[in-house]
Amino acid sequence: MLELVVNHWLFAAIITFVVVGVIIALYDVTQKKHTILHNFPVVGHLRYFLETIGPELRQYWVANDKEEMPFNRDERSWIYASAKGANNTFGFGSSEQMYGAGYPIVKHAAFPFPESHAVPINGDPTAVPCLKVIGAAHGRRRPYRPASIINISAMSFGSLGERAISALNLGAKQAGCYHNTGEGGVSPFHCLGADIIWQIGTGYFGARDADGTFSVSEIARKASENENIRAIEIKLSQGAKPGKGGILPGAKVTPQIAKIRGIPVGQDCISPNAHSEFDTVDELIDFIESIADKTGLPVGIKSAVGKIDFWHELAAQMKARGKGPDFISIDGGEGGTGAAPLTFADHVSLPFKIGFERVYRIFLEAEISKRIVWIGSGKLGFPDRTLIAFAMGVDMIQVAREAMLAIGCIQALKCHTGHCPTGVATQNKWLQAGINVEDKAKRFATYIKAYRKEVLSLAHAAGYEHPGQVKGNDIEFSSGINKFSTLTEMLGYECDVIELGGMASLAEDQNAGLSDMQA
Repeated sequence: MLELVVNHWLFAAIITFVVVGVIIALYDVTQKKHTILHNFPVVGHLRYFLETIGPELRQYWVANDKEEMPFNRDERSWIYASAKGANNTFGFGSSEQMYGAGYPIVKHAAFPFPESHAVPINGDPTAVPCLKVIGAAHGRRRPYRPASIINISAMSFGSLGERAISALNLGAKQAGCYHNTGEGGVSPFHCLGADIIWQIGTGYFGARDADGTFSVSEIARKASENENIRAIEIKLSQGAKPGKGGILPGAKVTPQIAKIRGIPVGQDCISPNAHSEFDTVDELIDFIESIADKTGLPVGIKSAVGKIDFWHELAAQMKARGKGPDFISIDGGEGGTGAAPLTFADHVSLPFKIGFERVYRIFLEAEISKRIVWIGSGKLGFPDRTLIAFAMGVDMIQVAREAMLAIGCIQALKCHTGHCPTGVATQNKWLQAGINVEDKAKRFATYIKAYRKEVLSLAHAAGYEHPGQVKGNDIEFSSGINKFSTLTEMLGYECDVIELGGMASLAEDQNAGLSDMQA
């Protein structure tokens, strides 16, 4: 009897399979849109399926450990292991081509800074505060010394889902770093306890009147109601698509996001490519000063680097007027968490090292670089790249894609589609449900602490107490066999020396809760 039932169901399944196959084949040969499906009915669908999972197949089965882009397998493995608190070391020596052009070497000291002398801050031996106080040089009423030299770069609620944003903010609170909101505005998920840098883009989301025009009063009101907002960042451009406004596909514009931004539900949200409140350097400085005056907060700018004349004029006007941005975030062309046209992502804006060097040199020569807190972003979320950035003049690092990897991103390259398989860069409720906010928050915090610990260890190996003390002569780059040059020789400048009274003094400030104290 059982055999008859099994045979019956097997026969039914075969008939169903054949009927479905015939229906699909009839559709394929009659449709006029896809040549592959017409010429190879039924089996042609396999091509589209393989194309869909191509990035995953390549990164796990085809590409070698150093080949996949934008982050190779070794880089992702280091982030994943660091986030899980697992062993993030590698065995059997380096697999890098050390004589390859551009390969960096950190020069260790014969007598390293003793790690036994390192001073924990708030009980955290990995805590590394910024050496500068943002806004102190311009006398802001609420200056801010970030408690961490490594922080979260701009990623909007919209580009990322609510669970991902929540996990990052809770993790940032645990790790003692700040969280940049991205141009989408301050959402409830950015307000779970971490310090916030509120980014204002060309759409002025969250900072607009009912008619959509910019409102400095609205910024002042929200800043006064939310004590976690510690600074305002004006986004001029970003590495992924400089000269083009932010892009949030309609599939991601939920009713909640539409309400926060003041835009229609389900429609593409494309920010203007230029600000409506200013279009000259003087007007930009006036805009910055009006926000700083109303809020008391430090105000800075974020920009990718292209034509350099703007930066010459900005430095000249800042020196003449004694006013301007309290911090400058330089984004490299390598950066990009959001959707962007391919040509913009690949061919517009200078990579970080080139762009930062050109801008920093201008302010160094104008003798005002010390007034500014310099922030670097654009694929810098690894200890060696961080130390190089510090040696170039950076005071802090912001990470975005590396932060996404720490909470589960697998580099599926589907951020712009709304179909992120790990639920990080999507508004799909089902896909987001796979994110355990508390667990991912802990993973992000663990990654940041492991990252800071390794950067700190590199600084100690070079003989310094704080990474901000590392200079260009401490790093060399290969240009072929027996041809190495120091970073200072390559740049043509030595960055500012920032006095450090010892980590003990920073620890005293932080332990007393005096993150707002004047330098």
